[in-house]
Amino acid sequence: MRHCKALSTLTMALLLAACGGEQDATVLLVGPDPKLPEPQRGLLPSMNIADPASWGDRTPTVPEGFSITAIAKDLQIPRQTLVLPNGDILVAEGRGGNAPKLKPKDVIAGYIKAQGTTSVKSGNRLTLLRDADGDGTYELQTVFADNLNAPYGLAYHDGNLYVANQDSLVRFDYQDGQTEASGPPVKVTDLPSAINHHWTKAMTVSPDGRFLYVGIGSNSNITERGMEAEVDRAMIWQIDAETGAHKPYATGLRNPTALDMQPGSDQLWAVVNERDELGPHLVPDYLTSVREGAFYGWPYSYWGQNVDERVRPQNPDLVAAAIKPDYALGAHVAALGLDFSSPVMGPQFAEGAFVGMHGSWNRERPAGYKVVFVPFSNGRPSGEPVDFVTGFQTDGKTMGRPVGVTVDPEGALIVADDLANIVWRVTRTP
Repeated sequence: MRHCKALSTLTMALLLAACGGEQDATVLLVGPDPKLPEPQRGLLPSMNIADPASWGDRTPTVPEGFSITAIAKDLQIPRQTLVLPNGDILVAEGRGGNAPKLKPKDVIAGYIKAQGTTSVKSGNRLTLLRDADGDGTYELQTVFADNLNAPYGLAYHDGNLYVANQDSLVRFDYQDGQTEASGPPVKVTDLPSAINHHWTKAMTVSPDGRFLYVGIGSNSNITERGMEAEVDRAMIWQIDAETGAHKPYATGLRNPTALDMQPGSDQLWAVVNERDELGPHLVPDYLTSVREGAFYGWPYSYWGQNVDERVRPQNPDLVAAAIKPDYALGAHVAALGLDFSSPVMGPQFAEGAFVGMHGSWNRERPAGYKVVFVPFSNGRPSGEPVDFVTGFQTDGKTMGRPVGVTVDPEGALIVADDLANIVWRVTRTP
């Protein structure tokens, strides 16, 4: 295996040299008005995943005045977390997707990406964590529900626990203090799952509990399977929690991987993974408020009205209507987590959003692999992102990859790490 990997790396290097490689790899486009470079296209994109390694006695790095501990280990691919009303934490565990490879480059890319993922079996379950005495040690780690299908999105409202599997949205009845589900879930509605190139189904609930919002990613990078494969995809659904009736809430979002409601409002926000193969600096993944009925560009354009010339036929009317996102997070950082901060986290992190960045596979110099804080002012992003949890990569090795982030009522940040199969908790130092 080691010889095969070395051969693959050498092959990549030769192909990238022929394509001009990655220039100015330090550039990361962030903020509300990034200066986008010209697209770069070649035979293959840059591909690089650092080798996985054990944390050992190390932990991720957090800012001065904070500490981080592992509150759960030996999980089965933790993705997203949810804090229940009594303080218990639910962890969605699993791996989905079943899209066939279309071209030889997809096979190569699949091999490269697989080097940076865990070999642990998919859990297809929810695990419950409990710190009964509030000392920061979660002494109970037990299976709340199993036999699910790649659960990802989690939401709770007034006794209803919602889980977005890769193929359906389901509901459990929940009472405070439960440590396991009282029975099988009830299906609310089916979700698109054919091909499932982007399988994650992000979710949040409206403050009144009436609607659920589910992010459904595209079935391709840029419509390689044809538009017929993209029906009901690259969009956010609004679902009636009672009846399961649904409609497109916003469209043209290539892969909305995390959703959250801004505190004190009915404003929906999302982080979105943008398209690949336009170079190491295009297209930036982004954080944005989501307007009902709005179109965000995919597949015809990116970052507003920048036309993607690869798409044929084009749609000038939709391009003209495309909304520019609020905040660029950097190209290929793979933002997979989103939650708004709390004033109890201290003045520097009182207003803003935390974003979990799973990390790139298609940049010569990796990007992401950290949790950042995007500061807000007057309800909008303002200023550059602040590194909050880092150290997932060092010396060419990758110890962890952050996914979901959740702020608990005490102001601690919960981070799911799906490479090390750990849940981390970041707290203010007394």
